[in-house]
Amino acid sequence: MRRSPARDRQLADLGENIARWRKLQGMSASQLAERAFVTRDTLRSIENGAGSARMDSLLAVLSVLGIANTVISSSDPWASPAGRALMDEKIALTK
Repeated sequence: MRRSPARDRQLADLGENIARWRKLQGMSASQLAERAFVTRDTLRSIENGAGSARMDSLLAVLSVLGIANTVISSSDPWASPAGRALMDEKIALTK
């Protein structure tokens, strides 16, 4: 697996944010893991930013926290000025 300091920091930041959401909602790690149908080790991996969790496990955790749709929509190119600019550029090239 290719790793870089920037990616390690992003994984750590995401994990910390997930842990914060869990704590804000008053859930223990065991409760969140149980509700998301993942193991406690998988949740620990996500919260520690290990980067080894499967995408469906991450999505299950985000869903239980109520933030899955926000995370998914933030990756939509149409939702960002940079993405829209690239789309406009691609469309202009095909004309």
